[in-house]
This record gives sequence, structure tokens and C-alpha cells, in this order.
Amino acid sequence: MSLGNLSIILVGGGNMGGALTGGWLENGVSASQIVVVDPGLSPEMARFFTDQKIHHVQAAKNLEAPDVLLVAVKPQIMADVLRSVKHLVGNNTVVISVAAGKTLSFMEDNLESRSLIRAMPNTPALVQRGITVACAYPEVSKSQIDQATLLLGSTGSIEWVDDETLMDAVTAVSGSGPAYVFHLVEALSDAAIESGLPQELGRKLALETVAGAGELMMQSDQSPTRLRENVTSQGGTTQAALSVLMGKEGFSDLLKRAVEAAVKRGRELSQSH
Repeated sequence: MSLGNLSIILVGGGNMGGALTGGWLENGVSASQIVVVDPGLSPEMARFFTDQKIHHVQAAKNLEAPDVLLVAVKPQIMADVLRSVKHLVGNNTVVISVAAGKTLSFMEDNLESRSLIRAMPNTPALVQRGITVACAYPEVSKSQIDQATLLLGSTGSIEWVDDETLMDAVTAVSGSGPAYVFHLVEALSDAAIESGLPQELGRKLALETVAGAGELMMQSDQSPTRLRENVTSQGGTTQAALSVLMGKEGFSDLLKRAVEAAVKRGRELSQSH
């Protein structure tokens, strides 16, 4: 399928909107196909859209219904934004939301349409290494699913699920997950410095180790468990460290609690209109 004649309106020109737009341009979408609606672009994003020759408007009132209406705004303002663009949902328009916690039924209530897709990308999309999970109402056609797959997959991988109730767990794992990894680097860096390493070296070791281990997992045909075992010698330093991390109330238990808290918050967001 080609994206060459698709009309797209992007509502929300923040970091995620910019990442998606950059991916579209690299995958055959021309700047003339895209309109960005955002009343408060940052100077950096305004410069990006200008440099890419993408049309930007403050409000959506004079625009025509597109093939794809993608809404990338914060959950707290989603209801107001959806109502402000309701007139852009034509008979052939599919609406894609990337707002955490906002359900398909929430979108339907505000748009009075069922041509709806809910998606959860993550911030590695900024470097074309994201993962997006999406679900859709049955009324979304196969061609619209294919279009959404190309658009959302332009910044990395994409997976589809049939059960929307899985989306809170998806958000907790992959949507929020990059922050857990960033915090791991922060903690490892702090531990390195407290162990006597110079600050700059400690931070570099932490960052390169986490990034390198991630790349090794991506390229290896072995499981993370097997890769961990490969590094762990009986009675060695790694085993000493893992006895702490894998002990009672250690890293695994802590991460489970963190994901549970994120899932709980996602459900709270889905219940607030």
C-alpha cells in the first residue's frame, strides 16, 4: 500500500507528533499531505515544521475532513480537543488517538464516530526505535488498518491487539517503560560514582552498558534469561550483585509493583472524562 495520496491532519505538534511526522516523510508521505493543528507549538517544533514545509494552523475550523485524523495531545485535554475537531470526521475519515488511558468508547462519545483506532507509541519513536501497540473498532476497514500500520509503524515496530483492556498494561510496560530504563541509567550512574569512579566515567559506563545490552538482546537469538546466565559466573561478582537484585523485594518485585501502579493509573485515566 502507498501513502502517497493520503490526506492527514495531525492535532498536536509536540515531540510525539514531530516524531511521527518525521517518520511519515521518510516513508513516502509528502509535506503537502500533512496539516498540523496546534495553538502552542514550541519554537523548536515550529522551526521543524517550517523547515519541512508542513502547513501549520492554530485551529481546525477552516479545514476539510482528511483521510486520517491523528490526535496526539495530553489525556487531560483530550475531550476538549476531540470536540473541537469533531467536524473533521468525514464518512471516510479514520481517527487515531495516541493519548494514554483514553478508550475507544471515550473517543466515540466525543466524536460520534466508530472509525476509531487507539494507539500507544513510546518515546524511542524519536529515534525510529519505538514500539506502538494499537487496537480498533470493528468498523475500521482493512485498508484503514493497513494505512494506520504504515503510519504508526514509521517510527519503529507496531503490534495490534483485539482486546482493548490490554492497553493499560501496554501503556505501563512500553509506553512508560522508557522512563524505567532512563531511571536505571540514573541509578547505575549514581552507584558507579559512589563506588569511586569519576562522575563523567561513571555516567558513560552506565549509559553505554544499558544501551549496549539492549542492542545485544535485539541482535541475539538467545533469551534475556540466557544472556543473563552467560554473564553470571558461579561465585563471581555478577552473582554477588544479582543476589541483591533478585532477592526478596528486589528489582523484579519492585518493577512488578511499578507496572501495577502504572496500570492502575491508566485505568483511572480511562474512567475520567
